[in-house]
Amino acid sequence: MENETRSLFSRNRANPGYITREGLELKSFKLCLKWVCLDQSSLWKVGLSWSVFFVLAIGMPIISHFVLLCSNCDKKHQRPYDAVVQLSLSSFAAISFISFSSWSRKYGIRKFLFLDKLCDVSDKVRQGYAKDLQKSVKLLCVFVLPCFVAETAYRIWWYATGASQIPYFGNIYVSDIIACTLQLCSWLYRTSIFILACIFYQLTCHLHILRLEDFAQVFQKETEVGSILAEHLRIRRNLRIISHRFRLFILLSLVLVTASQFIALLMTTRTSTTVNIYEAGELALCSISLVTGLFICLRSATKITHRAQSITSLAAKWHVCATINSFDDADGETSKAQIVSPQMFPAGVDWESEEEDGEDDLDNTMLVPIFAHTISFQKRQALVTYLEHNRAGITVFGFMVDRTGIHTIFGIELALLLWLLNKTIVNLT
Repeated sequence: MENETRSLFSRNRANPGYITREGLELKSFKLCLKWVCLDQSSLWKVGLSWSVFFVLAIGMPIISHFVLLCSNCDKKHQRPYDAVVQLSLSSFAAISFISFSSWSRKYGIRKFLFLDKLCDVSDKVRQGYAKDLQKSVKLLCVFVLPCFVAETAYRIWWYATGASQIPYFGNIYVSDIIACTLQLCSWLYRTSIFILACIFYQLTCHLHILRLEDFAQVFQKETEVGSILAEHLRIRRNLRIISHRFRLFILLSLVLVTASQFIALLMTTRTSTTVNIYEAGELALCSISLVTGLFICLRSATKITHRAQSITSLAAKWHVCATINSFDDADGETSKAQIVSPQMFPAGVDWESEEEDGEDDLDNTMLVPIFAHTISFQKRQALVTYLEHNRAGITVFGFMVDRTGIHTIFGIELALLLWLLNKTIVNLT
């Protein structure tokens, strides 16, 4: 029995082929960090990273607002909401950059993404995490590129149609090309760094979702309660680490996104304000980008909290099935008991059916196979009681991020965003 218990949570070492694949995915991820100048592995790279941040996230937005505001231009080329856009994007870029700098200094990318802990998990979890690393750069492109294309089109139109009105230095064409390029680089840098921080959070959450799904398999096997408890404690500890590392980033993102949305709403609903896509198009793109990043974080946190709390219901179901089965065996009743038991737990049953393809191991309605003779009723009851009183999940300064909270936040943020889009995109003139 001890050998079987040890083998359940054995420290599976990655094979050489896997290490190669993981190294390739981590290399591509590091290239992504270098692309946005977030690689701080050496002193000169730290200086370069901070220099790029100050130029693109602080210096260029200030120049863009005070030099290229074009307050004397015609109505279509005025930017009355530029201050809100620049402050919002620069604020989130600052939060993300400072968070990245802190994480890089304290942990490094391998430790921060829990890559150093992959030797303790199964091959299934490692392979799933490798796929997530591979998709992370694609996700960044999917979330950033559409808005960047729209921003590029707007900037090109703005400079092409208002060249004679926009302030310039020296040659008008060279000046406009340089200014337009710098503004686009600044927008892309600030948006990318915020979305990348959100994807970092999604990656760490999804690793532990994979671990929870793998952990759910213990209730399908002949396992000691001590092994189940030890693995659950490890998962709870990792979730506390994630909550501690990201709590300030999540809280500031939530507060600032909501504040920027309310400010934008107040500015666009003034009676003396005429809102159209030419004046407020940038504001709409900014809101879409920020709300998207916030939803990435909140969805990941809610998903892992739901999976972690589903362990309790799974353990309770396991306990009930084992108790009923053990009582049927102990009673030794006649044909009636012998008929009922096989109906509840038939031998050789296929626990996966076509009707439950959409369900996962943590949240399903299937019965579990029973190994009641290996675990006493008292141990099972103690484990279920422990899980009921020690629910795991993602917290933000002690507050659990669950579906109830996300529904409220989603309703508020979506209402503000849709109102703003209605005032900008719908009003094309």
